[in-house]
Amino acid sequence: MGMSVPQCLGQLHIRKGVVGLATGAGFIYLLYKAIKAGIKCQPPLCTTSPICIARLAIERERHGRDSGEVRRLLNSLECKQDEYAKSMILHSITRCVYLLEAEASACATDDIALVGSMLDDKDNSVKIQALNTLKAFSGIRKFRLKVQEHSIKVLELIASIWDSELHIAGLRLLNNLPLPDYVHPQLRRVMPALMEILQSDYILAQVQAIRLLSYLAQKNDLLYDILNCQVHANFLNLFQSTQPGSLLFEVLVFAERLSEGRNSPHYRAVKWHYNEQSLHEALFGDESRLADRLLALVIHPEEEVQIQACKVIVSLQCSQDVGVRPSVCQPSRSYFNSGE
Repeated sequence: MGMSVPQCLGQLHIRKGVVGLATGAGFIYLLYKAIKAGIKCQPPLCTTSPICIARLAIERERHGRDSGEVRRLLNSLECKQDEYAKSMILHSITRCVYLLEAEASACATDDIALVGSMLDDKDNSVKIQALNTLKAFSGIRKFRLKVQEHSIKVLELIASIWDSELHIAGLRLLNNLPLPDYVHPQLRRVMPALMEILQSDYILAQVQAIRLLSYLAQKNDLLYDILNCQVHANFLNLFQSTQPGSLLFEVLVFAERLSEGRNSPHYRAVKWHYNEQSLHEALFGDESRLADRLLALVIHPEEEVQIQACKVIVSLQCSQDVGVRPSVCQPSRSYFNSGE
């Protein structure tokens, strides 16, 4: 049975009364023994922190035992908690899902619904943690469709709340999911918000937003909505060589997909009209300075940016030739092999 250091020292006092006066060296030795015993008797470190929970759970799983931590945390989430407690519980669940996939896989779809219900919480920090937890569960195949059911709610949050951390968490979740066709009407409604996030000054949110837009640009029924979306007059600043390489690369991929999309026979079969401040006019209009920006990026220090800039240039050349030699002009994939 363990004792605290004061208890051990109390035992030392009793022991001292029994053996009589101890010599100086003897007393020091007994004190050393007492302190050593007290250290051994210390209670375990606090196990309520996410790191401790993860360590304990991994150790138990290593020995073939279900830690029960995921279930315990989900049960505690069902109880009445304040906002801070809910955030911490969700944060712990997220860690456990990533670290204990076998245990997380044993959860039920009702558990995903419980986490999803936290998206309605009044506190943004709870919403953000719920988004992170849903992303963790979306990595388990059996839960992907259930997580996907929350796509429309996630889009609503992104469009209605201007919070960079929430945007990052929500967009990361959406970028980790296949978005079904029934979500497209909502995507059209939030397109202006996505474009605003892209033109913000928060790099992580910008990268996530443009990755989603690049994915949507490949959808025939959404391409016009993207191209006709209103942008700021300085939109082409996103193509400046001073931008971070990670953002520049994603912006160039986006431009290439838009260019290829508008060159497709399906898109050219309709005569489209764009507003003067549209993305189409900024990139492909008669007054666009995109070509100048692309030429500057051909000598960018980062090779993947150089290659991607060349791909966009080739795609734009195809767009100019398409009316003359449509059979010759193919998407830029035929000119640049990936990874070349």
